[in-house]
Amino acid sequence: MPYLTVPSPLGDLTLFEDNGHLVALDWGAVEGESETPLLEEAARQLEAYFDGRLRRFDLPLAPAGTAFQKRVWAVMQTIPYGQVLRYGDVARLLASGPRAVGGACGRNPLPILIPCHRIVGSHGALGGYSGQDGIETKRFLLHLEQGEQS
Repeated sequence: MPYLTVPSPLGDLTLFEDNGHLVALDWGAVEGESETPLLEEAARQLEAYFDGRLRRFDLPLAPAGTAFQKRVWAVMQTIPYGQVLRYGDVARLLASGPRAVGGACGRNPLPILIPCHRIVGSHGALGGYSGQDGIETKRFLLHLEQGEQS
């Protein structure tokens, strides 16, 4: 499986490709990269995102998950840059519960690209985040999208 490690303000991120689709984004570096045109384009788009020049990723994604998780991830991809939905909002859209939505967020294999950081708790709570440094990473991404310094 081809993969590429790219630098970011959050540390190294490693992108994984399978059959012409991105299937995972992991925190940290992996030795022995194998660049492909898709991985190079994903690296360019991530750089543009972190520089504030890109608001929507245009990459072929194929995250592995249950039918429900894929429905949650599809909703995440409709949340506009710089905006958020609450876990409860997403749960109502999918006739589910907020905890189930939170579970799907935590299992998102393509964080940032599928913006699980845009789903927050009620009453101003950020909720959780499964990425490196947890809630601090989520806070960084939300501030980045709102044009704030973190």
